[in-house]
Amino acid sequence: MKTISLAWILGVLPLIAQAAAPMAEIQAGSYRPLYLQKDTPMTFVDAFRMDKKPVTNREFYQFIMKNPQWSKTKIAIEFSEKQYLQHWIKQGSGYAPKAADLDKPVVNVSWFPANQYCQAQGKRLPSTDQWEYVARASENAIDGSKSKQYTQVILDWYAKSAQKPLGKVGQNKPNYWGVYDLHGLIWEWTEDFNNAQLQSDNPDEGMFCGAGASASTDPNNYAAFIRYGLRSSLQAKFSMPTLGFRCVSNKPK
Repeated sequence: MKTISLAWILGVLPLIAQAAAPMAEIQAGSYRPLYLQKDTPMTFVDAFRMDKKPVTNREFYQFIMKNPQWSKTKIAIEFSEKQYLQHWIKQGSGYAPKAADLDKPVVNVSWFPANQYCQAQGKRLPSTDQWEYVARASENAIDGSKSKQYTQVILDWYAKSAQKPLGKVGQNKPNYWGVYDLHGLIWEWTEDFNNAQLQSDNPDEGMFCGAGASASTDPNNYAAFIRYGLRSSLQAKFSMPTLGFRCVSNKPK
């Protein structure tokens, strides 16, 4: 029987160019950050572009093929934990995603390689303001956070077991901006938290993530509380089976 190479199965042969991930056009606007009072001034977010879907295992494997220093066997200990890409399987001298996981979001990935992936695409990780601004949108409104249905979707996700297998990206309906999976699939890394910038050559500082709940002015809002709690507990080298990322780019003037 003829053996088919993993590279062929994954569609990541080095000579095949990777198609650019589709991006949504996000118009400028304002939002009120987490836990601030109702009379607190709104935060302005300039126009930008955001990946419509989280980065998949297939896309991240293509990145690893071109940048092996970020592979599971070569990444510096300062930039990751042993859980890094723990869901990938041994393949030759390295690791690769299972065929069934190719179009699922890449998880178990720390902040540093996520940041480098986005830079390799000519993009960057979203700021917390950008992520929260887009995540407030429901299917039909720029700000759906006041809708009971919108909040219930988030709470239903929290009620599910974290042990359940992840689904493929883009299976749920997009929000107002045409962005998928900001709620109900994974948590996502952001570039900064509370305007604290982290440089990849300084791995000792903390870094935090966006998550499956939108900003809320009500400190009793359970979904917002859970996200705040997760952000405050993370460091940039952490990897989690429900934590992935997507990229953004500045909109040309």
